[in-house]
Amino acid sequence: MDLMPEYDYLYLGDNARAPYGNHSEENIKKFSQQAVEYLFDKGATLILFACNTTSAVALRHIQQKYLNGKKEKDKKILGVLIPVAEEVVKTTSNKKVAVVGTKATIKSNSYEIEIKKLDPTIEVISKTCPLLVPFIEEGWHKKQEAISILKKYLRPVKTHNPDTLVLGCTHYPLMEKNFKKIMGKKIKVLSSGEITAKSLKAYLERHPEIESKITKKGKREFLTTDDPKKFKEFTEKNFGMKINPTPIQLSREVC
Repeated sequence: MDLMPEYDYLYLGDNARAPYGNHSEENIKKFSQQAVEYLFDKGATLILFACNTTSAVALRHIQQKYLNGKKEKDKKILGVLIPVAEEVVKTTSNKKVAVVGTKATIKSNSYEIEIKKLDPTIEVISKTCPLLVPFIEEGWHKKQEAISILKKYLRPVKTHNPDTLVLGCTHYPLMEKNFKKIMGKKIKVLSSGEITAKSLKAYLERHPEIESKITKKGKREFLTTDDPKKFKEFTEKNFGMKINPTPIQLSREVC
């Protein structure tokens, strides 16, 4: 929104079923499908899976399901993995890259696959950090308990001497200072948010046929499947954004 403020944004947070990283592949695909159908029904032209888990586990499945017909030719569904993988290749010098993420993201091996497509010589060290998202969701990420757990997660990662660390979950930037402090000044920490925003801007510049269909009234609408008050408080506290989220349900069956 900072980079491209002219566009209308419809944000959907499935907070009631978060974190997705602890769910089965089948459920992640089902939840993602429900969200996509809801957003397309609301008039969305371009959907961005800002979640690393859904990008890793469900994106290709959803793209194949929804973007093969003629009527969907003007709609797009994008994710965060490829932009981050491209940035990794530009960043690493010693060809050793660490990726931290949820259980589902790491199990999918998607980051390693995308990185090695671009440079097969890069060594990818992957590490699951399943407790971080619950800590962050509860607002405990600045407490010593969360920092101690993060140190335990990163200790074996540091032994491989990577020069680049990918925060493979959109919650993790809220602990970015701790990641940087624990990993040390020589390690470049990459977060998917800013990288993906810049990549999306470049994508729209390359595809005016898509860009021209996106409405530009500066409208922002925030939807959540959980308590809107809790979502509002979390967002305002951590991002300084004043929002008025609307509660919705994503419970209908999909096939």
